[in-house]
Amino acid sequence: MTVEEFLEKLVSFPVLGGESNMSIILWIKEYVESFGVETYLVPNEEGNKASLHCRIGPAVDGGVILSGHSDVVPVEGQEWTTDPFVLTDKGDGKLYGRGSCDMKGFLACCLAALPQMVNADLKKPIYFAFSYDEEIGCLAAPELARAINEHYTETPKYAIIGEPSMMEPIVGQKGIYILETYVNGSAGHSSRIKQEVSAIHESMRLILWLEGKMNQLISDKQLDERFHPPHSTIHIGLVNGGIAPNVIADKAHFYWDLRTIPKDDIQGIVNEFEAYCRTREEELRKVFPNFSIKTVEHHPPVPHLDTKADDDVVGLIKRISGNSKLDTVSYAAEAGQFANEGFKSAICGPGSIAQAHRADEFIEKDQLVKGVKMLESLIDELSSVNFS
Repeated sequence: MTVEEFLEKLVSFPVLGGESNMSIILWIKEYVESFGVETYLVPNEEGNKASLHCRIGPAVDGGVILSGHSDVVPVEGQEWTTDPFVLTDKGDGKLYGRGSCDMKGFLACCLAALPQMVNADLKKPIYFAFSYDEEIGCLAAPELARAINEHYTETPKYAIIGEPSMMEPIVGQKGIYILETYVNGSAGHSSRIKQEVSAIHESMRLILWLEGKMNQLISDKQLDERFHPPHSTIHIGLVNGGIAPNVIADKAHFYWDLRTIPKDDIQGIVNEFEAYCRTREEELRKVFPNFSIKTVEHHPPVPHLDTKADDDVVGLIKRISGNSKLDTVSYAAEAGQFANEGFKSAICGPGSIAQAHRADEFIEKDQLVKGVKMLESLIDELSSVNFS
């Protein structure tokens, strides 16, 4: 099968984040095992989802993990001009379909290169590490990375996360934490706004505090010019509350996300916010004793990636990709999680992140060619007796 044929098959699996991915992961498992490669599944507690890992090559230290995720984001509400789960070639050098760019294109490159991996005289091994539920918070990667460390007697050295980067090495990603804050106030007639506690008014104060905290970080020169924007961001994406213009809202809640540069502490910012919330509770309970603010996580925090420009993995990716320009990203990915497990990690994969998560998502055919070529160069590297 060609890389385009693999992508066509992978796109045909409409596996959304949060849903069972067993259809696509078992198909990948069957294909990989057809080459005599033993695969291992890392299931969730319910057994309806699983990550997959395997090793191609000798059981020696110093191998390279190729990491990707099997899930995609929804298409509902988007105006697609093609069937999102049928890979479509319009004759313009692009292949359209959900996940074609993010990130089944990289998975297709891995599967297309597998026969060469198996037949090569590898001195260091290559590992596949394909996860689930990346699109709803990178939920499976920590367990997958741990499973690789615990399962094999040898220790992989590098991890290449194949998120779309136009084949440029990505050495940094922001951390991300998504939270929900619930405010409980007292209902009443709007004319009694000073005698009651409006959950909406208090939510607005909390939101302004969060915006102020972001601005404080900027004014304090907490900057990292590698990123755009070069500072941590705090964003409120959804606010709910109230039943009528003339009724004081007793309930309100909002969703917010933190995207932090490596020098900022995600939990430290959350702790400061919680301290402010306790101050507001103490003040407002003088008016309404049952006033409360509760913040819960929407999904666990995803750690940042901060790989140094002179790290070995960066040199490796420069050589095999043919690109020497380094970049950083503000989106969440699994790279920081693999780095936290001890693997030297960076991001590099085919396609542009600008095409991800949108209607008529596409990947350029030329990017797939470059993705396969990068893996062929990796095979050559790992077949060299001088690779370390």
